[in-house]
Amino acid sequence: MRPRYRTTIELRRSSFLACFLVFFPPLSLITRTDPLALQPKKMPKSSPCVSPWSSLWLASLATFVVQSVLSSSYSSSASSSTYQRPATSGKRPGFMERTLILLDVNTRSPIRVLNDNFLSLQLDPSIIKDGWLDFLSSKRLVTLARGLSPAFLRFGGKRTDFLQFNNQKNLAKFRGPGPDYYLKNYEDDIVRSDIALDKQNGCKLANHPDIMLELQREKAATTQLVLLKEQLSNIYSNITITARSLDKLYNFADCAGLHLILGLNALHRNPDNSWNTSSTLSLLKYGAGKKYNISWELGNEPNAYRSMVGRAVNSTQLAQDYTKLRTLLQSVRYYHRAHLYGPNAGRPRKNAILLLDGFMKNAGSVVDAVTWQHYFMDGRVNKVEDFLKTRLLDTLTEQITKVTKVVNTHTPGKKVWLGGLGPAWSGGISNLSDTYAAGFLWMNTLGMAAMQGIDVVLRHSFFDYGYTHLVDQHFNPLPDYWFSLVFKRLVGPRVLAVRVAGLQRKPQPGRVIRDKLRIYAHCTSYYNHNYVRGSITIYIINLHRSRKKIKLAGTLRNNTVHQYLLQPYGTDGLRAKYVQLNGEKLLMLDNETFPELKPKTLRAGRTIAMPPMTIGFYVIKNINAYACRR
Repeated sequence: MRPRYRTTIELRRSSFLACFLVFFPPLSLITRTDPLALQPKKMPKSSPCVSPWSSLWLASLATFVVQSVLSSSYSSSASSSTYQRPATSGKRPGFMERTLILLDVNTRSPIRVLNDNFLSLQLDPSIIKDGWLDFLSSKRLVTLARGLSPAFLRFGGKRTDFLQFNNQKNLAKFRGPGPDYYLKNYEDDIVRSDIALDKQNGCKLANHPDIMLELQREKAATTQLVLLKEQLSNIYSNITITARSLDKLYNFADCAGLHLILGLNALHRNPDNSWNTSSTLSLLKYGAGKKYNISWELGNEPNAYRSMVGRAVNSTQLAQDYTKLRTLLQSVRYYHRAHLYGPNAGRPRKNAILLLDGFMKNAGSVVDAVTWQHYFMDGRVNKVEDFLKTRLLDTLTEQITKVTKVVNTHTPGKKVWLGGLGPAWSGGISNLSDTYAAGFLWMNTLGMAAMQGIDVVLRHSFFDYGYTHLVDQHFNPLPDYWFSLVFKRLVGPRVLAVRVAGLQRKPQPGRVIRDKLRIYAHCTSYYNHNYVRGSITIYIINLHRSRKKIKLAGTLRNNTVHQYLLQPYGTDGLRAKYVQLNGEKLLMLDNETFPELKPKTLRAGRTIAMPPMTIGFYVIKNINAYACRR
C-alpha cells in the first residue's frame, strides 16, 4: 500500500503543477504590454484539469498569484530604495559610484627607461636683470637645489635671445661699512659678498643678512614691472652676462649637483641673417679656460621670433645655425664632446610643428636630444577648478603625440625632452600656481610624460620672481617643491605598466571618459637606501571629491606598503602654500637640513584609502620585482 499511496501523491502533485503552468505561464514569458496575460485561459473539455470544483479553485488560485506578483514587485522596489544608491543628477549608476579599485603592476619588464635626471630644473636669464643671480650663493638656496639632484639646470627662457657675453669681472673697489651701510651702499655690499666668496675654496656659499634680502625683493619687484612691460610691448632690451655672472651661475649648479645647460643667443645675426658667433666663441673660450662642464642649446622658441622682434628664422636657417654651433664646439678642445640640445620649439601648434619638421629633416642628427616647451594655461586664469579639469591635464598627451610623431619620422629613437614646462605663462597666477592646487598639474605631467617616453622634464622655474616657481623669494619651498622632493626620493627611471580593474565603465560611442583617478608606477629610486632593489613606487592623483579605495591585487598583494600621503596644510584648502606629509607639516629645519620624510606603514593586504583631491606615493617593499632588480 505504501508504494501505491506514494505514486498517487506524485500524480496529484504533477497534475497540480501542470494545471498551474497551463493557466499561469512563468512571469518571464509575460510581457508588460499584455494586460490579459494574468487572466486564466479557457481549457478544453478533455483537459484533466477540469473538475466540479475547478472554477472555485481557479478563482482562489488567481487571487493568490496576483497578490504574490504585486507583493514581490513592491518588495523589490522597497529593497532597491533601501540598498541601492540612486544616480545623481539624472545619470545612471556607473564608474563614479564604484568604491573599490583593483590595482596590479607588470613587474616582469619596464615599458620605458628614462634619464636619471628625468625631473630637472630651469632658471630664467631675467635673474641677471632683477638681481637674484647675486643670491644663488645662498646656503639655503643651494641646499634646496641639492635636494632635487641629480638633475639638469637649464639656464634659458624668453630672454635667452637677448644675452650678450662680456668677459669682465666688473668688481668695484671695496668699501667698508659705514652709517646705514646696507641701506645706502647696496651694490657695494654685493661686491663685498663676492670678494668674500672668492676667498673660499670649493663651493662658495653665503648667508645674506635679512635687510639685504629685503632690499633685493624690493629691487626685483620694480625690475619685474619693467620686464613685464617689455613682454607686453614686444620690445626687449639686451642683458649682459659677464664672466662674474657665469662664475656665480656655475658655482650654484656645481655646488647643488646639477649639470648646467646654457642657452645661447640665436638672434645675434649678421646682415645676411646668418648667425653671428663672436659672442659665443668668447663665452666658449672663457668656459673652457675655467674647465666648466656645460652643455649647450641655441635660442628659445624660434617659431615665435617674428612676433617677438619682427624677424623670422626658418627651419633651414635654424638647422644651419645648429650645424655651425656643433662645428664651433668641436673647434674648442674642452667642448669637442659637449652635448647640444634643441631646437626648443614652442607649443606644437601649426608654425612650431612646421619648424620642428624642417629642423629634424636637416639637422636632426646634430642634436643629442630634441627639446620643446609646454604651458597649460594663461596667467589670467583665477579659479582653482581650472587646475582640476581632466581635459586640461590631458592636453599634454596630445602635444607629446604630435612632437614624437615628427621626431620619429626623421630620426627614430631620438630622445625627446620637455625643455620648459610650467602651469601657466606670464609669470603665473598669485595664490593659484604657487599653491597645492598646481601640484595636480605638475604630478600628472611627470606621470604622463614618463608613460609616453619623454626622457627629461625641465621645470620652469626653480627660483625667481613670480608665481610658477618651486621656491619663493624668502627661500621657502612651495608645494610643488615638496612634491618634487618626494618624487626624487622615491621614483626611479624605470616605468612600469599599470593594470586597473573597476576604474571606468565601457565608453559610450562618441564619448570620451577622462579619469579623475590617475595611477602611475615606477621602480623605486636606486638612490634611496631605505629600500632594496626590486621595490616599486606607485603614485596616485585623486581628483574626485570623494574618497577612493584601492586594493592591491596580483603580484602586489600581501606586501607591506609605505604610504607618503601629501595633503594641503591649514584652512586654505587647495589654495594652501604649505603641505603636510602623513599629517606632519613640511618645513625646513634650518638652512641645511630637510625634515624627515616619515612613511606610514600599511600592513599587508590593507586597502589604500585615498582622500578626496590629494596626491599620494606608495612604496611596495621587498616585492623583488624582476623589472627593478637590474
